[in-house]
Amino acid sequence: MSGITAAMVKELRDATGAGMMDCKTALTETNGDMEVAVDWLRKKGLAKAAKKAGRTAAQGLVAVGVEQNGAGAIGVIVEVNSETDFVARNEIFQNMVANIAQTAIGVDGDLEKLRTETYPGEEKSVDDHIVAMVGKIGENMALRRASGLSVSEGVVAAYVHGQVTPGAGKIGVIVGLKSSGDKAKLEALGKQIAMHVAAVRPLAGRIEELDAAVVEREKNVLAEQARASGKPENIIEKMVEGRLRKFYEESVLLEQIFVIDGENKVAKVIENTAAEIGAPIEFAGFERLELGEGVEAGGDED
Repeated sequence: MSGITAAMVKELRDATGAGMMDCKTALTETNGDMEVAVDWLRKKGLAKAAKKAGRTAAQGLVAVGVEQNGAGAIGVIVEVNSETDFVARNEIFQNMVANIAQTAIGVDGDLEKLRTETYPGEEKSVDDHIVAMVGKIGENMALRRASGLSVSEGVVAAYVHGQVTPGAGKIGVIVGLKSSGDKAKLEALGKQIAMHVAAVRPLAGRIEELDAAVVEREKNVLAEQARASGKPENIIEKMVEGRLRKFYEESVLLEQIFVIDGENKVAKVIENTAAEIGAPIEFAGFERLELGEGVEAGGDED
């Protein structure tokens, strides 16, 4: 296919770790479809990565905010982008992001509601304030993403990786733990799990929460890999089941080995802490935002 460019080949190579010629062949065979080309390489055993990380091109900050709400709590994460890292280190920009994160608490991290919410101390909306700041700082900025998590009883713990200013940095994670147990111990556990999420990038909290399309795609790739061994279909089915369990252990938070101790699954760590504090602990979920994730070099989202 004549439309295969060097940039496309490089993007596929960056995503899979495969050789340049293999990437060019994959793109040619799949008519330039990047996602199908990734699967083509994996089926041939030529790709190193099981999933592609988003290309990070945007600058700015990811900020978290947490607030106790009676016996429970709410946590939010927001991403505000700028054109350069220099602006992210500007105190005016940092204060704006912190204010937006605090405002997000009042709308449970709902992005569209947050855009129209009144910016603290002003009569204009959050979006209008950002527009005004573009004129003041002289660089394009945008509120790109926001999410929230709450528990009726327990804690929402937060962690920021690559912190530039308190509560804001390159990666933000919030983790909810529902329990009537000791708040301080719940908070400590929640923060450790949030650190784990920042480092390991799970796709979902529980197996049943995985995107069905992602699971089906993985099954198809594993089946093709198994067939390449020449085994009969009944053996292939068992091979796929075993490899799918490994995929869950690598991709699902509660099934992953906890990076803090390197021995127990995250689910077991939660169970052990529940026994220690004498109260059940229910994992309520997590949210993770990484600065610029999924933004292409030209500034457009995938």
